[in-house]
Amino acid sequence: MLSTGSPLVDAERAFVRAARARRRAAITRRLRRDASGCLPVYDERQIRPAARRGIREIPLSAIRGTLEPARAPLFDGDFRPARAAGARWQRVWLAEDRGAVLPPISVVPVPDGFAVRDGHHRVSVARARGAVTIDATVDSLLA
Repeated sequence: MLSTGSPLVDAERAFVRAARARRRAAITRRLRRDASGCLPVYDERQIRPAARRGIREIPLSAIRGTLEPARAPLFDGDFRPARAAGARWQRVWLAEDRGAVLPPISVVPVPDGFAVRDGHHRVSVARARGAVTIDATVDSLLA
């Protein structure tokens, strides 16, 4: 994506591009009669204990869902944002564009990867920017 020189315009364009990709993916799923586009919500019964705790770099492709049912409608299965996530999404994009050090996201191991506890917008922005990994605090709900 070409930079316009205006961070606000760039953030808005990036959000529009990501939201448009979400809508295209939803249309494609409807045409294929595929209902798997929602962000999966995990509960405590699906959580396994963490092998390692602490901050580490994890692949964005390993993030499979969320622990927060209220966040699930804001993102699709690939963490593309809905319109309702726009203002916060753009603020995170701008912060990253300015070089601000963002706190690590918080994730919990689930059977097929990780579920986000905190940092949904950071994951979405990182994916939109083409990042491969993200810093995360790996927690466990089970003691």
